[in-house]
Amino acid sequence: MRSACPTRQRLAIPASFQDIARSDCFIVQEERHMGQDVTQAAASWNAHGPDLFLCRGTIKILETGLRAVLPAGTQALAEDALKLARRYQRLSGTAELRFRLEKIRHDSCRRFHVDQVPLRFLCTYTGPGVQWKYADSETIHETSAGWITLLKGRLYPGWSTKGAVLHRSPPLSDLLVPVTRLLLTLDHPDACGMGRQ
Repeated sequence: MRSACPTRQRLAIPASFQDIARSDCFIVQEERHMGQDVTQAAASWNAHGPDLFLCRGTIKILETGLRAVLPAGTQALAEDALKLARRYQRLSGTAELRFRLEKIRHDSCRRFHVDQVPLRFLCTYTGPGVQWKYADSETIHETSAGWITLLKGRLYPGWSTKGAVLHRSPPLSDLLVPVTRLLLTLDHPDACGMGRQ
C-alpha cells in the first residue's frame, strides 16, 4: 500500500499525473496524438512564427501575448498550447508560469541533466521529442512528438538523486535531414531567470 504524499494535495495533481507525487517517481509521460489541425498549425508556426515566444504571467497574460504574435493558420496551435498551460498551472499550483515556445534547429542541451525547477512540462510539436534516461542507466528513451512529459527538477520538494531521471534535447546534428523542433516548455515563473538555457 502506498503512503500518502504530503505534496499531493498542495499540487492538486490530476489522476493521470498523480504518480509524480511519489518519492520514487521522477517522470510521467502521456501518449498524445495531435490532430491534423494542430499539426498543420505547428508547421505554419515553423514557417512564419517567431523563433522564440517567451512570456511569464497568468494564463490571461500568456493568452494576450501569444495572440499578439500569432501568424495566420496557427490558431489551433495556440489553443492547444494554452490548454497545456492551464494543465501545468493545475499541476504546479502556481498562479503564474513561464511559457516558452521555441524553434530549435541546432544541438541544444546535449548533456543529460536535471533542471533547477520544481516541475518541467514539455511537449514537442514538430521534430524529435525529449530524450531521457535514469541516472543509473545508459538506456536512452526518446519521446514522440505530441506526447506530454512531466519531469521533476531539483527544486521539487523532497527531490533526491536516488532514481533520478536525466533528460536532454535530441542531438539534431546526428540527423541526415535538417529538422526544426518546435518545443513548448512550461515552468515555474522564476525558472532560469526567464532567459534561455
